[in-house]
Amino acid sequence: MFCPSCKRLMRPDRAAGVWHCSECGKKVPLGRGVEVRQTDASGRGKVAVVETRHVTLPKTAETCPKCSNGEAYWVLRQTRGSDEPETRIFECTKCGHKWREYS
Repeated sequence: MFCPSCKRLMRPDRAAGVWHCSECGKKVPLGRGVEVRQTDASGRGKVAVVETRHVTLPKTAETCPKCSNGEAYWVLRQTRGSDEPETRIFECTKCGHKWREYS
């Protein structure tokens, strides 16, 4: 997220629950953002946090083990060998908890 005052990149301070600008000191309440990490060839990592989340994943009737919500986003990934079945990855639509289901 960028600072609304000085337009510099803000860093999340999860302990305080705010975005903190190291340039001007402005603080903004933390939203439910998603961290996107990228590493270049030199090995230096960059982290960008996307505040607004546009979910285009399909939903299913699956009970969340954390909050007992009855709906979750799902995606299939081939996490093991090609002769093994796919792994189903779920994300709760309410609390954002993620879990896997293997066949």
